[in-house]
Amino acid sequence: MGCVSTAAAVHGRRVLGIIPSAFTEKNLIGKTCRKELKVANMHERLLKMMEFGDAFVALLGGFGTLEELFQIVSWAQLNIHKKPIDMLNVNGFFGSLLSFLDHAVEQKFMVSMTNLDFYFNC
Repeated sequence: MGCVSTAAAVHGRRVLGIIPSAFTEKNLIGKTCRKELKVANMHERLLKMMEFGDAFVALLGGFGTLEELFQIVSWAQLNIHKKPIDMLNVNGFFGSLLSFLDHAVEQKFMVSMTNLDFYFNC
């Protein structure tokens, strides 16, 4: 995230870092974003991202990335928002996850995401 926010800022884009207090305690702030908003927890972070963001892009990541991605997709399915959602699928990083989601749709555990503004970029 630091590289992306730095590159965006260098190229004249507005960048807002929304930082949970757990990260502020570890001194992981003030390194990449010109403007930062400190929040109490990850849930508040996601609400602020919803408020201030124009779109959502999932970069390669772990549990936190997946949690935020699934929350945003769930909210889109519930028509809580209509913002674009993108997964940056570098070198097929999300390939197995996408296969699993297709399988869940085939097994009728979830509905297809084709009605959403959802993109998969390789």
